[in-house]
Amino acid sequence: MTTPNNTYDVIVIGAGISGLSAAKLLKESGLNPLVLEARDRVGGRTFTVRNREAKYVDLGGAYVGPTQNRILRLAKEYGIDTYKVNEEENLLHHYQGKSHGFKGAFPTMWNPLAIMDFNNLFKKMDEMGLEIPREAPWRAPHAEEWDKMSMETLFKKLCWTRTARRFATLFVNANVTSEPHEVSALWFLWYIKQCGGIMRIFSTTNGGQERKFVGGSGQISESMARELGDQVLLQSPVCGIDQSGVLVAVETLDHRTYMGNYVIVATPPALNLKMHFNPALPPLRNQLINRVPMGSVIKCMVYYKENFWRKMGFCGTMIIEDEESPIGLTLDDTKPDGSVPAIMGFILARKCRRLSVLSKEERLKKICELYAKVLGTEEALHPIHYEEKNWCEEQYSGGCYTAYYPPGILTQFGRVLREPVDRLFFAGTETATEWSGYMEGAVQSGERAAREILHAMGKIPQNQIWQEEPESLDVVPRPFEETFAERHMPSVGGFLKLLGFTAFLSVATAAVLMAHKKGLCPRR
Repeated sequence: MTTPNNTYDVIVIGAGISGLSAAKLLKESGLNPLVLEARDRVGGRTFTVRNREAKYVDLGGAYVGPTQNRILRLAKEYGIDTYKVNEEENLLHHYQGKSHGFKGAFPTMWNPLAIMDFNNLFKKMDEMGLEIPREAPWRAPHAEEWDKMSMETLFKKLCWTRTARRFATLFVNANVTSEPHEVSALWFLWYIKQCGGIMRIFSTTNGGQERKFVGGSGQISESMARELGDQVLLQSPVCGIDQSGVLVAVETLDHRTYMGNYVIVATPPALNLKMHFNPALPPLRNQLINRVPMGSVIKCMVYYKENFWRKMGFCGTMIIEDEESPIGLTLDDTKPDGSVPAIMGFILARKCRRLSVLSKEERLKKICELYAKVLGTEEALHPIHYEEKNWCEEQYSGGCYTAYYPPGILTQFGRVLREPVDRLFFAGTETATEWSGYMEGAVQSGERAAREILHAMGKIPQNQIWQEEPESLDVVPRPFEETFAERHMPSVGGFLKLLGFTAFLSVATAAVLMAHKKGLCPRR
């Protein structure tokens, strides 16, 4: 039953960082928003669990770094500090049963052809990204060509060595929790570009994984929800949105109806399929939400009595490329004061789907056996606690970290991603143009959707909808320096051509000398 108390300026669907950011800005602008959340908690794809064994643990989005200025601004406003993920000691690279320590973002390679291949691949990906507009990737000069191509196809075109192709697969797995054959090259190249490039997205130090929040990332959503008070309703899954009347009617599963002048949908696109729209969504929007699946990941935290890996000279970051290994990437998850030693690991993409059928105990056993092999110590076999979150089973997320675009979808349907439908506006990290897929992208998208409504109400001009964020004074980005060798190193193809030309010159010179000896060359 509807009452006057159920009427709001804006109804926001989803109490993740995006929806709450939108509601917070709307309230600060003098409006009366209501946030409807399907779960029994706020935070969406961030999820901080508190217990005696772990103190606090981020089972969802956790990492933040330089250039992620909006989420850092929110954290500072609420007095939430950051700390650096440990990367003081050596990182570990494990392949074919062998572990090697290294420093920097990427493993050391010994094969000169593989080094050339790596260097050319990542340089080429960044170069291709330069021509893709952040706000409209479908307008890139080669948009159609690159969108029809999967990343697997692009890797086959660019990579000469199995070493580079194998690592490139893990690079896609780790960044978007999906497989190279599943994602559009245009979309993935755009994704890397809008996060600041290869080095920024993959690096821990000076990159997207540099820091975490003391006390957990969930505090940000919880703080916004406290500020909004009874304007946030939990356990209220939205099943219907009706725009046929003077006001927009939003119905929840428990048959409550809320009325609003405007609505912001701040969920992953595919979750729109759980809602009934009257009138129906426009054709391209309706088709889009059927075509953008979520990635697959299980986040795993293994706790130990002591931080034995640091004593061995390792920081806790492991890049693991063996196919039979459950985990592809790990980071140290010990608390900033050195307490509660833990290693965080991701079970990614195809491995997540394969291992989802196992029990939690079976997964833990496999993970500990892997860590024992990679670190070379039986201490890894004796955890004292384990936490995990399989995001594939979350019905109000559908997966994690983000939705991805299969080949051919972005150029046909992408342009309607942020397009309002009458009084319906769209947020969520997937709609961001900077750090989409991250907490930063969630804030940008929520605030942008809120300002779209403020503009529709005549409260702000159109040129204020998109706003640049001042750089954080506390987490300052540094440029990534390229060495002379990285700048001038040829590709494998270029090197082989050079080698062939050099060989041709040698043979030609030898032939001329022989001809001179035999008197076959006419003298002038």
